[in-house]
Formats: sequence, C-alpha cells, structure tokens
Amino acid sequence: MSDQSLVIGLESRLLNAWPSFDYQAYDGWILRLANGYSKRANSATPLMPGAALDDDLLDTMIARFVEANVRPTFRLNGLQAADADQRLAERGFQEIEATCVMVVPVREGDCAVDPEVRLQAEVTKRWVREAAESYGGDKADDSTLMQIVSRIRQKAAFATLDLDEKPVAWGLGVVERGYVGLYDIVVSPELRGIGLGRRVVSSLMAWGYQEGAHTAYLQVREENEVARSLYRSLGFGDAYRYTHRVMPPPPPASA
Repeated sequence: MSDQSLVIGLESRLLNAWPSFDYQAYDGWILRLANGYSKRANSATPLMPGAALDDDLLDTMIARFVEANVRPTFRLNGLQAADADQRLAERGFQEIEATCVMVVPVREGDCAVDPEVRLQAEVTKRWVREAAESYGGDKADDSTLMQIVSRIRQKAAFATLDLDEKPVAWGLGVVERGYVGLYDIVVSPELRGIGLGRRVVSSLMAWGYQEGAHTAYLQVREENEVARSLYRSLGFGDAYRYTHRVMPPPPPASA
C-alpha cells in the first residue's frame, strides 16, 4: 500500500468501527455527528487525496455542526489539500490533540487470549457502563457510547479483564478486511501502570488473528507517552498522524 492508500484504508475502517449517527459527504470530506461524543465521531475528515476546503464549503460544514449543537471540528489526516490547515487557522480554528495511528503485523504465536480476559461478541449495558465510568470526563456518557457501539456492523469483541473476580480493564476490537482495530482500551484509574492494558490489547490482537486479521491498528494521542511506550513494546509503529482543528468558543458576553 502507498502511504495515501494506507491512510484511506484505515480511515475507512475507522468510520465503520466507530459509527456516528449522521454522515454527510462534501467533495472528498465526510462530516460525522454523534451528539458530540468523541471527536472522531463528531468531525469532518478528508477521505480523498487533495480534498479542498474553500470558504463556501467551510461555511456550509460549520453550519451543519452548529445546527447539530456540536463544536465545529476538522480531523486533518494528511489527505486534505495543502492549504486547508492554513485556511482553518486563518479562521481562528485552534490545533489540538495531535494523534498517532499505529500499526503492527499480527502473526501466529505473537500473542494469546489471556484466560482472565472475557471476550463477548455483543455489547452489554454492563460493559458500556463500566468502560464509560473508568474513562470519566466527557466520555462518561454511557448512553451515547451504547448507541455508538450498537451500530457496529463488523465482527467485534468486547473485552473485560477481571482481577479477583472484579472487572478492572476493558477494550473493543473490530475486524474488517484483514485489520483488527483496537478501541476504547481503558483501565480502572487506581490500577493503571501495572500491565493490565497490555493484557487486554494482546488478547484482542490474538482474537483478531483468529478472525483473519494480519495487522492491528489503534489511535493514541501523541502526548500520551505512557500509552505509546506500551504499544511500541508490543511492536506497534507510527503509520501516520492526524490533528484536530476546532472552532474556539465564543467570547463571554459582556456584563
């Protein structure tokens, strides 16, 4: 695969593995909306090399976000036209949360499903509630998370790691066309840093291999060096990166 083919292939799989509620296509861009839960499900992303962004198109997409009460957000993965980032910057869009997409080949014998990791083919309210609670913050909305993961049409595995019969780590694997995507890897806050996430990731990779995957991929914020170090220790390497451009909040009303 060329670099652009790899980006298009993984971005397409990401759209399917993490569904939104509303999709709109605009000249090489896909605008997705999901009640504001997670930027990847609530952003405009280029899916065609050289996707242009002129003022009229930018105004149109901004209006769609505003109508949906979602902060206008653009995910820039390198497929966009060369001037798109500068155009957004000139409009005051702020660059935040640079993210790395990492990949690793999955081979027989590289990993195995941990006997203490439960893998379920269907999502449960308990999995969603516990995973969302451990995430906390903006991602603690378990009802919206349930709506998103219930829309997955590819083969999926919802992982839960139990420690002393208590659930302590969670993850989601989605297999499509030879790739297994790893999503929502989260560990109980009081137990982070002792290798529980590694066990979930390895189990989902092994499950993916059993389901025909030759490569695993995931996304991790560039600033999260702890997680990136974990993934590098499992053989993951950077495939490409994307950044977000978000519209700044309006200034506070004067008294």
